[in-house]
Amino acid sequence: DTSLTEVNSFSPSVPISPSSMINQYKFEDGPELRDLFITVDDPESHITAIETFITYRVVTKTTRGEFDSSEYEVRRRYQDFHWLKSKLEEAHPTLIIPPLPEKFIMKGMVERFSDEFIETRRKALHKFLNRIADHPTLTFNEDFKIFLTAQAWELSSHKKQGPGLLSRMGQTVRAVASSVRGAVKNRPEMFTEMNNYMETFSQKINLLDKIAHRIYKEERDYFNEMKEYGPIHTLWSASEEDLADSLKGIASCIERCCRATEKRMAGLSEHLLPILHEYVLYSEILMGVLKRRDQIQGELDSKVDALANKKAEKDLFSEEMGKLEDKVERANNALKADWDRWKENMQWDMRSTFTNVAENNLRYYEE
Repeated sequence: DTSLTEVNSFSPSVPISPSSMINQYKFEDGPELRDLFITVDDPESHITAIETFITYRVVTKTTRGEFDSSEYEVRRRYQDFHWLKSKLEEAHPTLIIPPLPEKFIMKGMVERFSDEFIETRRKALHKFLNRIADHPTLTFNEDFKIFLTAQAWELSSHKKQGPGLLSRMGQTVRAVASSVRGAVKNRPEMFTEMNNYMETFSQKINLLDKIAHRIYKEERDYFNEMKEYGPIHTLWSASEEDLADSLKGIASCIERCCRATEKRMAGLSEHLLPILHEYVLYSEILMGVLKRRDQIQGELDSKVDALANKKAEKDLFSEEMGKLEDKVERANNALKADWDRWKENMQWDMRSTFTNVAENNLRYYEE
C-alpha cells in the first residue's frame, strides 16, 4: 500500500473529549531487547589558528561480546560523523542510511555555534547514531564499531587506510552511473512503485517542511509583538486612574497569552520541525538508494546485451553474469527489507509527531 494517508482507526466506545482521545492514542514500543545504548552530549568548542569547531562526547554502553569493554567514551566532531555516514553508504549502497544534519544551516534561522544551533545539532547526531544502532545490519558494521570505540588518534589512523573491498564495491556502483543512462529495462515493478511513492512523498514532505517553518516564523513574530504589547497597557494604567484595573487586566491576559504562545513555539521547534526536516533528508537519501539499485541492475543489463552480441564468448561471460545476478539479488533483497522497516518507522514518527502537535494546540487554546 503506497497511500500517504494511511492512519490507524480509533473508535472509542463512549464519548470523550478530543484531548482525552489523543491521550489514549497508543503507539508500539520499540525493540525490548537492546544491547547497545549510545548518548551524544557535552558539546565543547575548540578554537585553533585554522578553524573553530565543536566536538561532542559519545558514550556507548553495550553487552555485546565483540566489544572489548562494556562502556566507551570518545569525543567526535561533525566531520567524523560525516565520515561514518560515507563509509556506511559505501559498504551498504542499497540500505537506507539515516540522515545527518546538514553542515550548513539555512540563513536567518539560527546563528552557527549559537547555543540553539549546537543543541539542535547534538540532538540530530544523537538520533543519527541511535538509528544506526537500532538497524539490524548497520549496527554490526565494523566502521561503526570503530567510530564508537577508537580514540581520536586511532580513528584518524583508520581513516588514512586505503579503501577495503566493501569500499571499492561502493565506488564501483557509483562508477556504473557514468555508463548507465535512461530507464532500466528490467526493473521489477516493486521498485517502480517505490520510486513513484518517493516522488510523491518528497513533494509532500518538502511542502510541509516549508509551511511549518513559515508558521513558526509567523508565530515568533507574533510572540515578539505581544511581548511589547502587554507592558504598554501597564504603563498606560499609571496615567488613567479610572481605567487602571481594566488596563492591568488586559496586560495580565496578554502575559498569559505570551507564555502559552512560547510553549507552543517550543513544541513546534522541538518536535515538529526536526522530524519534518529529517524526512526531507530521508526522501533525498531514498531517491539516491533507488538510483544505486538501478545502477546495479543496469550493470547486469549491459552485460546481458554484450553477451547477446558476442555469442562466441558465452563461456567467458557466464561466471561474471552469475556474480552480477547475485549482486542484483542481494541489492534487491536488502532494499526490500529496509524499505518495509523504513516505511513502518516513518509512519510511526509521523503519527507520533502530529499527535504531539495536536495535543500542544489543544493545551494552547485551553489556556
